[in-house]
Amino acid sequence: MRFPSVVRLLAAALTLFALALPAAAQGAYEPARGTPERAALMDAIRPLVEVRVGGPVQFVVDRLQVSGDWAFAILDPQHPGGAQIDPAKTIYGEDAEYMDGLRTFALLVRANGRWNIVDYAVGPTDAFWDGNPLYRQIPRGLLP
Repeated sequence: MRFPSVVRLLAAALTLFALALPAAAQGAYEPARGTPERAALMDAIRPLVEVRVGGPVQFVVDRLQVSGDWAFAILDPQHPGGAQIDPAKTIYGEDAEYMDGLRTFALLVRANGRWNIVDYAVGPTDAFWDGNPLYRQIPRGLLP
């Protein structure tokens, strides 16, 4: 006679587990285009890239995730209007041939009311964050 109560208990546990999964996944989100939050993130990253490429840039956003006071971005910089930037004509010069383009990765933290870059990489050829202890403390869902 205990079998039905065990089945009910197991079913209840599975239901709670299934309901908890979407809630855990909701921690990270992408700020919508045109929002002040997205603009603030792009504006925090823009000077870092502009000084390296030698002029104003726009970003094509490949990934932008925010969770709490942390954000992670994967961006492809381009000239305003959409023209490509030649990596060899940037500060990277001849080293550009060893890079995976100008794709920019940035880890940011919000402090004192603004977004601040705490780590970045331009043109990495691997998952540069793998094994870095800094990335063990960020919320799940930010990294690809």
